[in-house]
Amino acid sequence: MQFAPQLYSAALRMTRKPADAEDLVQETFLKAYRAYHTFTAGTNLKAWLYRILTNAYINRYRKQMRRPTETDLGDAEDLYLYRRIGDSGQVTRSAEEQVLEQFVDADVKAAVESLPEHFRLPVLLADVEGFSYKEIAEIMDVPIGTVMSRLHRGRKALERALWSFAREHGLTGTDHE
Repeated sequence: MQFAPQLYSAALRMTRKPADAEDLVQETFLKAYRAYHTFTAGTNLKAWLYRILTNAYINRYRKQMRRPTETDLGDAEDLYLYRRIGDSGQVTRSAEEQVLEQFVDADVKAAVESLPEHFRLPVLLADVEGFSYKEIAEIMDVPIGTVMSRLHRGRKALERALWSFAREHGLTGTDHE
C-alpha cells in the first residue's frame, strides 16, 4: 500500500469525484494483484501501477461515454462529506501538493480541468506527479513523441487560460498571446 495515497491523488484528479477515485484505486490494486506475475522485477513499480490506473480510468471513461447520462444523488452527499472532512480526512498529500494547494486558485484548477482528456492526463502525470516523458509514455501506452506533443499543447492551452485569468485580475500589464 506504499503508493496508495499517490494513486488516490492521481485518481481524484482524473475522476474529480472522491468515491470514483476510491473505486479506481481499488480496481487498480486488484488488477495489479491479479497481474503481478507479469511485473518485471527491477523495473519501475510506480510507473506500472500508474499505467494500470490510467488504463482502468480510460476504460471506465469509454464505458461511461457509451451510456446515457445518469444523475446519482449519492455523489452530492459524498462530495458534501468529502468537503466537511477536509484536511483531517484519510488522504495524505505530498509536501509539494500541500504547498501548491495554498497557492492554487480555483481558476487554475478549472483551467487544468478544462483541458481535453488527452492533454490533461499527460500534464497531470508530468507536472503534478513528476513522471518523466518515458514513464508517461509507458503509463499511457503511447510513443514518447506523442507524450511530448500532448504536453506541449496542453501546457500552451494552460498558458493561454492562465494569461486570461491574470489579465482579468490585473496581475499583468502586458498582453500575451
